[in-house]
Amino acid sequence: MGKIRVAIIGVGNCSSSLVQGVQYYQKAKEGEVIPGIMHTRLGGYHINDIEFSFGIDIDKNKVGKDLAEAIYTKPNNTFRFCNVPKLGVPVVRGMTHDGLGYYLSQIIKKAPGPTADIVGLLKQTRTDVVINFLPVGSEEATKWYVEQVLTAGCAFINCIPVFIASQKYWQKRFIEKNLPVLGDDIKSQVGATILHRVLVDLFQIRGVKLERTSQLNVGGNTDFLNMLERSRLQSKKISKTQAVTSLLQYDIGDENIYIGPSDYVAWLKDRKWAHMRLEGRTFGDVPLNIELKLEVWDSPNSAGVVIDAIRCAKLALDRKLSGAIIEPSSYFFKSPPAQYPDHVCREKTEQYIKKYGIKAKKRR
Repeated sequence: MGKIRVAIIGVGNCSSSLVQGVQYYQKAKEGEVIPGIMHTRLGGYHINDIEFSFGIDIDKNKVGKDLAEAIYTKPNNTFRFCNVPKLGVPVVRGMTHDGLGYYLSQIIKKAPGPTADIVGLLKQTRTDVVINFLPVGSEEATKWYVEQVLTAGCAFINCIPVFIASQKYWQKRFIEKNLPVLGDDIKSQVGATILHRVLVDLFQIRGVKLERTSQLNVGGNTDFLNMLERSRLQSKKISKTQAVTSLLQYDIGDENIYIGPSDYVAWLKDRKWAHMRLEGRTFGDVPLNIELKLEVWDSPNSAGVVIDAIRCAKLALDRKLSGAIIEPSSYFFKSPPAQYPDHVCREKTEQYIKKYGIKAKKRR
């Protein structure tokens, strides 16, 4: 098996957890059960087959550094579970567009100089897969990078709530270039969205009529700081809301559901508190209410999912699949091209891996 060359757009907390995770599990044994990973070797690719080609950022404190150093540079503040040695992988100056909102501009200063030749670098470094970790609300910046990816001929994984893989226009563009796209908006290992979906599904399975529900999230990373700018929240709220309502077989009304980021608490750092409430009716129209709080380190919670998404994207490249890759997108993302119950998503993804994975040769 060859390597999977990966470029990262946005060297923030999510990138930090991803790079740490690849290093942390590089010597994982075949068949080892790893929390948050579907398979140590997925479709023929081990975790240590992932290698990074370059990072892209606009922060003057990160641009020009080795990726292994940039992932620990402030304002990054996620859990440090692995010391990554120097990788010889540079962080280059990216395009800003709408990627730097009002609040982030108070703590991040743009690196001097022009935007790097992204297309040229993707080709020169033989990059297979490009991951989008831009801040929420980076609509125009994301679309600009998608154009660079299409021109360079790479697979694209969209981890943020800008709708690319789920939109027919972009699906068609990737089909025309014979390239795969996975997305949109990464779904964490056990995050607020998957937990909320499980509870809604439980209500339906057990015949409880859901009447009202809410999910309020607070955190202390730059994503939550960025989302204080409410105008950048529209796509995020849509993504998180439809991930839950897509499971419902009836309409509870827009006024009876609220799901979205709520506030920024600096001392939480990369931790997130998710407060959920579900109100329903059981037999005899008797009320049943659930209220809970989830606390997670936000970025490590999604890193394993991204590692699996990378390997599924490479399988699509190997098999010359194009457009939105439905099965893994449905399992790994909040706003995929098609929504299914989560157990169905996993089953479909396992079938995809089995169908398109490279089979190991039998020893004689």
